[in-house]
Amino acid sequence: MRPAALDWSVDNCTVARAMEILGEKWTLVVLREVFSGVRRFDDMRVRTGVPRQVLTNRLATLVDQGVLRREPYREPGTRLRHEYRLTAKGLDLWPVLVAVLAWGDRYLADPEGPPLSVGHRDCGADVHIELHCAAGHHLTEP
Repeated sequence: MRPAALDWSVDNCTVARAMEILGEKWTLVVLREVFSGVRRFDDMRVRTGVPRQVLTNRLATLVDQGVLRREPYREPGTRLRHEYRLTAKGLDLWPVLVAVLAWGDRYLADPEGPPLSVGHRDCGADVHIELHCAAGHHLTEP
């Protein structure tokens, strides 16, 4: 039997388009840092170990794509620098990051458990991703 997926064109696939922006190895790591409040280049570089030029390229792509915006700042006695802030488009990636974290926790965590957890700021409960159809039914299988 022929899969129905073979009947539609992948030329305008939004998954492929999204992966052009997000699919590079370091991109979600950079976003993890920004979501965690690490917004300055040097802090990101030290925390992640990403090579300087790679980080420069990732940040430029995320800014060019409207996921991050550059915000100027100046420490007393230093030159003008920029930090990176999430845009509305970037904030919409939060569920993606939480889903990737959950997948990593399930399949890739060290024996002592995952190093990160995501908690609801208001009540402290763990945050997780669930899928629902438009009618509100909880989906447990693809």
